[in-house]
Amino acid sequence: MPAPDPTPPQSSLPQAAARFGAHVLADAAARACDITAAFGGPPTVPSPTGVPERPSVPEPPSMPSAPALAAPTVPVPDADLARILRGPSGLGTEGLHLTPRKETPPLPEASAAAEEGTPIPGLYHHPVPTPDPVRVEEVSRRIKSWALDEVSLYPEDWEDQFDGFSVGRYMVACHPDAPTIDHLMIATRLMVAENAVDDCYCEDHGGSPVGLGERLLLAHTALDPLHTTREYEPGWAKSLHADAPRRAYRSAMEYFVRMGTPSQADRFRHDMARLHLGYLAEAAWAQLDHVPEVWEYLAMRQFNNFRPCPTITDTVGGYELPMDLHAQPAMQKVIALAGNATTIVNDLYSYTKELDAPGRHLNLPVVIAEREGLSDRDAYLKSVEVHNDLMHDFESEAASLAAACPVPSVQRFLRGVAAWVDGNHYWHRTNTYRYSLPDFW
Repeated sequence: MPAPDPTPPQSSLPQAAARFGAHVLADAAARACDITAAFGGPPTVPSPTGVPERPSVPEPPSMPSAPALAAPTVPVPDADLARILRGPSGLGTEGLHLTPRKETPPLPEASAAAEEGTPIPGLYHHPVPTPDPVRVEEVSRRIKSWALDEVSLYPEDWEDQFDGFSVGRYMVACHPDAPTIDHLMIATRLMVAENAVDDCYCEDHGGSPVGLGERLLLAHTALDPLHTTREYEPGWAKSLHADAPRRAYRSAMEYFVRMGTPSQADRFRHDMARLHLGYLAEAAWAQLDHVPEVWEYLAMRQFNNFRPCPTITDTVGGYELPMDLHAQPAMQKVIALAGNATTIVNDLYSYTKELDAPGRHLNLPVVIAEREGLSDRDAYLKSVEVHNDLMHDFESEAASLAAACPVPSVQRFLRGVAAWVDGNHYWHRTNTYRYSLPDFW
């Protein structure tokens, strides 16, 4: 008997694109997807699971029903994709391009109306259109009703902080291609639940590094269900209602799996495990009163970051990036860089807020000042440079991937991640309730 042929090597990204390109288009047609949405047209599709536009499980009786709001037309809809395809822009970025850049239409400018907040001087970012106020209002109404009526997320004296978070404006800015309010609510519930875990387990509202591993593990089972014996399952099921973070995780994940696909849900669980691992590393340093090396801090921040948010951009957009394409190393690098850059934005805008909080909060300027012997000002300005480098790398890698893999779902996903990056900066800049800039200029 002849020896069997060796196992073929794993496909490269262009091969994966060729294999999946026809599948994506055929699958999209079978599900009545509007493929023009991948290139900037207004999305008019149901979710890829085939469920109706509204979720099959109704909102709770206490939540008054509201008419579904049509997706607004996004100004200059293909500008974000054009930016991804051309790579980074701005002073000092010409050398990052693999091919000469052609002239492209200007990026959409923010509304002429004055916005709160001042961008950090020198921070590389892109303006976004002002989020649709009708959508912002409806998402804000629904998320507050969910937080109060469904999961009892916070006591009355936290209401100002909940409102000040402005999560409706945040999510509408980050997901301009969401076809319905119900799709936006997927991201909004998960964002609020993740912040409840961070606040109540780790930081502002009773959080502590002591015992954090146990709390995170039990909360994670609200996302990744425990499969155990009949004798012990009731105890676990009861525990999912034991505190606000677990109630929020359980409910938000239930909504997510109804509108997403199994592979999208599994992808999200994986990224949440990454997030929890990053929480544990930071907690260990806090217990030891240890300031890590800068590279160690950045390694932690690749896990303790916003990655779970842009990774679900296709679910919120009402389509699916196939599993094999999402798992490609080039795509994973783009997503990681997006998460890293947006998290350093948080470090920079929350710098003064964390300085005013009790104890020592690690952020990139604090770590650079300690480890590299710089003044607070110089460490902050160097952190801006680190962010800018990450942003340029993100855009360059995304442009290369878009050129190598011209599959509609890949193009749309990359554009969605770029929109999330820009919307995240917009929210940090304009949220003057939470953030103010240091006096370094």
